[in-house]
Order: sequence, then structure tokens, then C-alpha cells
Amino acid sequence: MTLPNLNRKLVLEEAQKTPDGAGGFIETWVALGEHWAEIAPGTGREKAAEFMTVSSIPFRITVRAAAHGAPSRPKPEQRFRAGNRFFRILAVTESDSTAQYLMCFAQEEVSA
Repeated sequence: MTLPNLNRKLVLEEAQKTPDGAGGFIETWVALGEHWAEIAPGTGREKAAEFMTVSSIPFRITVRAAAHGAPSRPKPEQRFRAGNRFFRILAVTESDSTAQYLMCFAQEEVSA
């Protein structure tokens, strides 16, 4: 197995809902910690949304492993942030038989 090149610092974030004072909620993203990662892009695609075209690119993001239940372990519905780029995590699995690394299947969506 070739070791991943963990050369990108990403911030792991989780959505939290806070009351807005009017009976509803405001969704804010809270940083949970930082990970060094390797990011590998997949094949992009374009689709029509309501009032714009959305470009969608899948990514495989590899990070060091963390135990199940640890707050540092990425999970679906969280996201990674790299500056102004956001990668929504869709699924997470061990990337090798020794479970030293996790592979996060993520998607970056930007307006085209």
C-alpha cells in the first residue's frame, strides 16, 4: 500500500442549530478540529437547479484514522473546510486493512 500524501490542512465542521428567537432555528457550522488530508478529485458533472446550473465534483479525502465515536472521526453530514471551499461528507470508511487511514467520500458543490 502506498502511504497517502497528507499535505492539505482541512477543518472538520458540524452543523448545529440554535434558536433564532422567533420559534425557529439558525444553522451554524462549528469547527471540531483540524485534519491533515490528501484530496483526490473524481469526475465532475453539471446539473440544472431551480435558478442556476450547479457543478458537482466528487472527492476522496484521506485522513488519519480515529476510533469510532471519537469527536475527531469524520462522519456523514459533516463537512471539511479549506479556506472558502467546502466538502460535504457523504460516507466514511477505512481505506486499508490496517485501519490507519479513513477515506471520506465527499462532494464539493459550487454555482456555475
